[in-house]
Amino acid sequence: MTDATIANPAPAKASSPTRSAMADMWRQFRAHKGGVAGLIVFTFIVLAVYVGPYIHRVAPNQLNIREKNQWPSLAHPFGTDNLGKDMLAQVLAGGRISLAVGITAMLLALFLGTLVGVLSGYFRRLDEPLMRLTDLFLALPLLPLLLVILLLFRDTLRAAFGPETGIFILIVVVIGVTSWMHTARIVRGDVLAVKSQEFILAAKSSGMREYRIVLRHILPNVLSSIMVSATLGIASAIITESSLSFLGLGFPSDFPTWGRLLFDGANFLQLTPSRVLWPGLAISATVLSVNYMGDAIRDALDPRTLKR
Repeated sequence: MTDATIANPAPAKASSPTRSAMADMWRQFRAHKGGVAGLIVFTFIVLAVYVGPYIHRVAPNQLNIREKNQWPSLAHPFGTDNLGKDMLAQVLAGGRISLAVGITAMLLALFLGTLVGVLSGYFRRLDEPLMRLTDLFLALPLLPLLLVILLLFRDTLRAAFGPETGIFILIVVVIGVTSWMHTARIVRGDVLAVKSQEFILAAKSSGMREYRIVLRHILPNVLSSIMVSATLGIASAIITESSLSFLGLGFPSDFPTWGRLLFDGANFLQLTPSRVLWPGLAISATVLSVNYMGDAIRDALDPRTLKR
């Protein structure tokens, strides 16, 4: 060994890099078996409804009276309805609409709830009126209110945007406007806890504008609650849309959703029970998987868990 080697020993191997916050959250998410199962099921449902029509090339509204009310077979894996329509094609088409309604209504409710929660929690003068408005919406009987709004504006929006687009806009707006209250309360509580922290006081002392404090410091620290509310909001919106469609106040019969398929198949339950089984199973699997994902995300974003 030379003197130069002794004087300048080879550098030791660099230690493994510190795991990032996203890696820690993913590790905690994977530790939640229900969340992983929910993610797998939800991913399968999304792939099925969007990729399935390219594999099962049957139009959902294709009529074949000679094959009506059939039980599941190789030609029709989910059977057919009373008009000979393929149930698998209808379930796949209905899934695209139900998921679109659930995600869009969730985004609207999330925006309104986050806006009200942040304003109420950060600006003291707005807290009382916004929380009383939230209590007012919470006190309203939502299902009768939804029915009244649909009956009042359904024909107007149908005439303005068409039967499908008009009902889609109406249902999304109605569900979103009546589903933001719980998110607002949760976000408000988190904002009240965050704004008393020292780094918020330091930002105020430095002269930073209020909107920049909210965007740069408040929102990132309440993101975990918003993400959990988002997952639960999808499930709630899908259930609400299915309930409205089951009552016959949702989309038209030639524009299938899972709730509408349940409504249409209820009268044929004894003749072909599979007509109710498949859309009901799709709703249950989607809602359960999203709820389990929400539980896993909540645990993964818990600061006490990330410190372990």
